[in-house]
Amino acid sequence: MKIEEKLEDLEKKYDEIEEHLTNENTYKDSNLLNSLLKEKSLIEESVLLYRELKKVKKEIEDTKKLINEPDMEEIAKEELTKLQNTEKELMDKIIASLIEKDERDERDIIMEIRAAAGGEEAALFAADLFRMYSYYAEKRKWKVEIIDSHPTDIGGYKEIIFSIKGKNVFGDLKYESGVHRVQRVPVTEASGRIHTSTVTVAVLPEVEEVDIDINPDDLRIDVFRASGHGGQCVQKTESAVRITHIPTGFVATCQDERSQLKNKEKALRVLRARLYDYYETQKEKEVGEERKKQIGWGERSEKIRTYNFPQNRVTDHRIGLSLYNLAEILEGNLDELINALKEEDKKRKIENLEL
Repeated sequence: MKIEEKLEDLEKKYDEIEEHLTNENTYKDSNLLNSLLKEKSLIEESVLLYRELKKVKKEIEDTKKLINEPDMEEIAKEELTKLQNTEKELMDKIIASLIEKDERDERDIIMEIRAAAGGEEAALFAADLFRMYSYYAEKRKWKVEIIDSHPTDIGGYKEIIFSIKGKNVFGDLKYESGVHRVQRVPVTEASGRIHTSTVTVAVLPEVEEVDIDINPDDLRIDVFRASGHGGQCVQKTESAVRITHIPTGFVATCQDERSQLKNKEKALRVLRARLYDYYETQKEKEVGEERKKQIGWGERSEKIRTYNFPQNRVTDHRIGLSLYNLAEILEGNLDELINALKEEDKKRKIENLEL
């Protein structure tokens, strides 16, 4: 569909919504009213810009006719240039407004960081990444809460799962999902050789019970004693909780709280997020290959970034960006990276619009 046809359809839909909103019966159904208001807000910017564009196009046609009049030619040409510039600006704004907005961007997140290849060094880098995201959250005045963790004896994490709450958290951090690679001399390396290790990061939008329907009969809930470093039990009571979603095989555990009830609540939060992400991913795959064209929506196994300590370099492989301030980035100064990823994502979405 050409952009003009899409805009005509949106304007027609907007007029239909406006008509519904003048009907007093609409206000008797709160669900219908909220649905209409939400739909209107999603398309309103595009429609109002399109109406402004149509006015400018009409003025351009009228101005072109004046160019043929000798006493108006110079003024008309000058005015025509201004109008054509305005037309281009409006079209750019319209294209930007047509880019599909991700309603999940405003959501809080659950982030999962796991050591992959590299043993203890990978676990140490998992801890580095957790600190990096924690520092970034602190700068944004977001709240970080650890849900579950499996620390190692020398300060690393085999796995750490935590939530981040705040404004537009998923919209900023959704690009972090994937494989993060580190190249450095490990503290455990006596010969001074550079090792390459990897850590996986998953960023899941946090969801409420109303967002996903989980049948209680599909859940198996086990309780056990929480364990510490090396697997030794650290609590005498069975407060740790493991929840298995039988149809998918997804498992969520939590042992960080002393209360079994709190551990169960946290494990359910993680399970809901994983299931929601799983079902949304399946929908995307059914729709087609569009997600592969967008930054931040690659496979979880995709290597997205390398942190090279000897060269003080961080390279994001998706956009070919290298920054030589690794220490600052690990201190949570991620704005330059995240903004570059957002801009590239926006650029690709614009290029994929059918104009």
